[in-house]
Amino acid sequence: MAESLKLLREDARDCRNCPLWKNATQTVFGAGAPHARIMLVGEQPGDEEDRRGEPFVGPAGRLLDRALEAAGVDRSTLYVTNAVKHFKWEPRGKRRLHKTPAQREIEACRPWLEGEIASLRPEVIGCLGATAAKALLGPQFKVSVSRGEFVHSPYAPKVFATFHPSAILRVRGEAEREAAFKSLVRDLTLLRSTAPAIRADAWP
Repeated sequence: MAESLKLLREDARDCRNCPLWKNATQTVFGAGAPHARIMLVGEQPGDEEDRRGEPFVGPAGRLLDRALEAAGVDRSTLYVTNAVKHFKWEPRGKRRLHKTPAQREIEACRPWLEGEIASLRPEVIGCLGATAAKALLGPQFKVSVSRGEFVHSPYAPKVFATFHPSAILRVRGEAEREAAFKSLVRDLTLLRSTAPAIRADAWP
């Protein structure tokens, strides 16, 4: 598993399947335990992820860490990745602002995501946000309708969708933002049902 993920990561480094690579600093591949039973899939890397080359290390990643801790889930036992591996952005003064990936860009990255899933063979996949959910559960899936529910998928025995942490950061009002955070924590507690998160056959 670890070797196949390593080869995928090396191949993805030079990906030119869509134009997003032209304005991105680098490919941001998944990271985490190579024998993880649980995979979290987000939308795409953000500004900080693009610069550092690691998924979920910016503001949304720090909020995800808080939510996982509150849910009693150790992030080091998970594998975390994104549906799209390059940062899509537009300039706003000196800032680089996130732009939602187009369907053709999601499809261009699908081989990398499916490769990660095939290598890892996770028992549970948590989709963070609408882009990840639609990439794995189809364009008709609505997080607002089926959030926090396990649904059928050929990718893993258990798949569910919840908010993307960045959506919570955009919520106006402290009370509303705290309520959304608690909802994310409740959804992430579903991950604990698969504990231990590391496969027993991963150990010597």
